[in-house]
Amino acid sequence: MKAAQLNDYNKNNLNLKLVDVPKPEPQDKQVLVKVLTAGVNPLDNMITRGEVKMIVPYKTPLIAGNEVVGLVEKIGTGVSQFAVGDRVFGRLPLDRIGAFAEYVAVDVAALAKVPDYLTDEEAAGVPLTALTIMQAFDLMDAKAGKTLFISGGTGGVGAMAIPLAKAKGLTVITNGDISNRDRVLALGVDQFLDYKTQDYTKILSNVDYVLDTLGGTETEKQMAIMKKGGQMVSLRAMPNGAFAKRMNLPKWKQVLFTLVGRKFDKMADKYGVHYHFIFVESNGQQLQEVADTFTKLEIKPSIDTVYPFQEVNAALDKVANGRSRGKTVLSMKG
Repeated sequence: MKAAQLNDYNKNNLNLKLVDVPKPEPQDKQVLVKVLTAGVNPLDNMITRGEVKMIVPYKTPLIAGNEVVGLVEKIGTGVSQFAVGDRVFGRLPLDRIGAFAEYVAVDVAALAKVPDYLTDEEAAGVPLTALTIMQAFDLMDAKAGKTLFISGGTGGVGAMAIPLAKAKGLTVITNGDISNRDRVLALGVDQFLDYKTQDYTKILSNVDYVLDTLGGTETEKQMAIMKKGGQMVSLRAMPNGAFAKRMNLPKWKQVLFTLVGRKFDKMADKYGVHYHFIFVESNGQQLQEVADTFTKLEIKPSIDTVYPFQEVNAALDKVANGRSRGKTVLSMKG
């Protein structure tokens, strides 16, 4: 089968090699998935550059790709929740990625059934982002009736986070470019701030939860608008000791991340809030919950560009350098 392989980590050259490799066989509690589409994410480029080695030390050569949509072609022993022909999607387990290939063997615990109303391309835009949000809500212990601020919520993360937050009964505030206002309000946002004319640090206070999608200097600004004891989950700042412990990283890495993330822990102490960093893990059960919520609301992720599989490097380049207005997807069809 054809696969896109990373042969060596490289900070400057993000190109993968298209190679022929044997088709995998599903083991116990696995299914063989014939890949239809795969989501292309900043994470794929980060892996190629070696930027997540401290969290997941991938050995090369490595078949790349974290997010898969496909049809179940073969079932391993002990699998009862899926049948041959089921259309499934998932964020692949951290230690067994490989969505950029014609086939992938996947642990069933990582998969959910794709809602019928989604196309294969649309489905590729769901797992990684939606699971990030669900796991962020878990870390926050998000409760109905509380307030959530999503920084820069007009992009792909916000498009998923807003409806999922509303389904949880949260009051949702976000900021962004005014041109996106109507679209974001249609998703259910309770308050929209134009980032060019409205400074959220002067308007907002006593916010219970913050989903930080921006990082940089914005992380501390967002802490300043929070209620004492509030919970922030950052997708863009720095891992800390609590993150390393949660990920069961070796003790020496826990010590290292405690040092690396100390700045953010101290910042959180200064404002009397809790700081969490997230690196999304596979979870089929959570993804099924997302699929059920999405089916009720018929939420569709926005797709920017669909590339044929042989143009995988162009897709990675688009994610690294292009200003996307939605998801970049690889298609294995055709």
